[in-house]
Order: sequence, then C-alpha cells, then structure tokens
Amino acid sequence: MPIAIYMLGLAVFAQGTSEFMLSGLVPGIVRDLQVSVPAAGALTSAFAVGMIVGAPLTAVLSLRWPRRRALLVFLTIFMIVHVAGAVTTSFGVLLAARVAGALANAGFLAVGLAAATAMAGPGAKGRAASVLLGGITLACVAGVPAGAVLGQVWGWRSAFWAVAVVSVPAVVAVAVAVPAIPPGTAMSPGTAIPPGTAMSPDAAPPPEAVVPAARRELRALRRSRLLVTLLLGALVNGATFCTFTYLAPLVTEVGGYGPGWVPVLLALFGLGSFAGVSIGGRMADRRPMRLLVPGGLALTAGWIVFAVAAGNPAAVLVLVFVQGALSFAVGSTLITRALYAAADAPSLGGAFATAAFNVGATAGPLLGGVAIGAGLGYRSPLWVSALLVALALALAVAVAARRTRTTGRPASPTRRAAR
Repeated sequence: MPIAIYMLGLAVFAQGTSEFMLSGLVPGIVRDLQVSVPAAGALTSAFAVGMIVGAPLTAVLSLRWPRRRALLVFLTIFMIVHVAGAVTTSFGVLLAARVAGALANAGFLAVGLAAATAMAGPGAKGRAASVLLGGITLACVAGVPAGAVLGQVWGWRSAFWAVAVVSVPAVVAVAVAVPAIPPGTAMSPGTAIPPGTAMSPDAAPPPEAVVPAARRELRALRRSRLLVTLLLGALVNGATFCTFTYLAPLVTEVGGYGPGWVPVLLALFGLGSFAGVSIGGRMADRRPMRLLVPGGLALTAGWIVFAVAAGNPAAVLVLVFVQGALSFAVGSTLITRALYAAADAPSLGGAFATAAFNVGATAGPLLGGVAIGAGLGYRSPLWVSALLVALALALAVAVAARRTRTTGRPASPTRRAAR
C-alpha cells in the first residue's frame, strides 16, 4: 500500500477528531461565548449538514483539478478555519467556521477516497478505503478523548489549535507523497493527449483527454445497484451513530458504570471500530458477501442482545467492542462496494459514499433522540439501531429477490459489484 494513502489517513484522523470532538467541548463554549446549550449543539448539526451537502458539491467543483491540488486546497482551508475558530470571540464566526470546515472535510474525504483507490489499484479499493476510514475510527479512540482532555485543562480553544497543528504535517505529506493524479482515472481506449500539449505535474489534462466529466459521472451514479448500496450504507451507519451518540447515558444510567468509565467505553467502541475497518478492508475486495451476510445478521442480533443485556456491566463491556467492530466492518464494506459500483464515476463516487455515510450519522442520532424524548428510556436507541439494520437486511433481500424474478435465475451474491 503506497505511503501516500497513510498520509491521507493522517489527515482524515485530524478531520474526524474535529467532527466528533464538540461533544466534550460544549460546556466550555457555552460559558465562553455566552450561548445556550442547544445553540452550542447546533455546531455539531451544522458540521453534519455541511458534510452531506459539501461532499457532492465540492467534488463537482474540483472535478477539473488534479487530485493533489484539490486535496491541498481542502486541507489548507480546513486548517485555516480551525485557526479562525480558535481565536474568535463570536459564536457566528465559530458557526461559519464549522460549516466551512465541514465543506472542506467533505471535499477532502471525497477526493481522498478517489485518490487512494486509484493509487491502490483496481483490486485493492477496500484496503485503501479502510486506511482512510481507519483515520475516523482512530479519531474516536484517541483524538476525541484527547480533545476532551485539552478542553478541560486549557479550554475548548486548545482543541481547535490541536486539530490545526495536526493538519500541518498532513499538508506537507500530501504535497510530497501524493502524485498529481488527474481528475478521473479512466481514459477511454485510444484516447491520446494532443501533440504539443505541455503537461506539468500539477496541470489538469485537456478536456478531450478526460472521459468522466461531471455529466457522465452523474449519469453513472443513477445506477440502481449503486443507489441501493448507498442506502444500505446509510442505514447501517445510522444504526451505529444512533447508539454511539447516546452511549454515555446508556452505560451510566442503565449499565451501572460511573462517569469515569465513559471515556474508557468510548475508546473501547473506537478500538472495535478500528478492528472492524481493518477486517472489512481485507475482505471487501474479494469476499464481500462472506462478511456482509453473516455480519449483517450478527449486527442485528447484537443490537437486540445489547438492548436486553444493557443492565449487565460485563455484557456491556463485551458488546461495546463487538458492536463497534461489526458496525464498521459491515459499514466500511458497503462503502467499498459503492466505490466498485461507481467505477465509471471515480471522482463523484467517493463524494456520494461520503454523503451517504453522513446522512446515516445525522439521521441515526435524531431517531435515537426521538425515542428517548418519547419516554422510551436510554435502551431505546439500541432498539432503533436493531430496526435500522433489520431494515437494511430486508431491503437487500427484496432487491435480490427482484433481480431473481427479473433475470429468471438466482442472483450471484459473490459477483463483484465492479463487474
């Protein structure tokens, strides 16, 4: 695996830390900027919405840029807005910085997925994607707890400074290690660059040399297989963040753990997530259905068992790790299959996968909050998570049955989505 892919993972680690660290910084922001708790909470919602909108938008805007240039632009903007957030005394400026940071994060992740899978080669998309998604899971393990500690010791602004500082070596590494991959990696057979055309390392190829233009890529993204895969990914990720968001009150109010155990259990969930991403990366390229089918069934059963056994501290300790691993193993594999299904849209495929991931990350906590607000208790997000994964399984079965009726023969579950 090229070292440049791991440098992209470092940048994603910084961005993942930024996305999730607000949960530990809200009290400080409320006191310092004199805003309400719901207003401070809007910073998280603004980031999530910016990720959803920004992924396809920034990918389209950067479609004509060489990918190294696009990555550097997005990462530099991300770093600058965190410096602005660290020094501002205005809540409005902080909110705008979060939105701008989300747009830059979305653009970087979308282009980064395309660049990483192009560098890894046609048969290693899953391993490449797992490195980038591994950056997000490591942010949950180390970045978010570290941000919370910084916020408690030196104030919430120090966490913003830390994200900006971690982004600096990532900028240098991307500039040095990532090749100037042209926007769109698929060139039609026989396509040649016109004689006499100068191509500097960071120059975009001439229009006639690039096949996957925005219109063509958008047409490729309308394929039913891709749309179903993205929906499945959103449902599974929604289930993951439905429970993860409310894990602290679940383990303290139901599981019997003291507040001091919350960072430990969050880190344990993150370790499970990292293990799941690593396993998914190894299986997603060649044997995806051997993971997706049993993994989806086990994930559904695990959420149900978790809901029933949430009052048992020993069971909670085990299930936090197991469900983190299963959630990200299945979720990352679905993202990889979406990238294979979007092979004709190498630039926008990663953007739509990023958007689907964040749709789930936004909808899941909202649904869990509705269940808790309805008086169903802190176990209710676990039942919602089970329902979301069960819905994904039912959808997959229905689609497979429809294909069987349409083709008149059983659908091959092991057939690669890239074919």
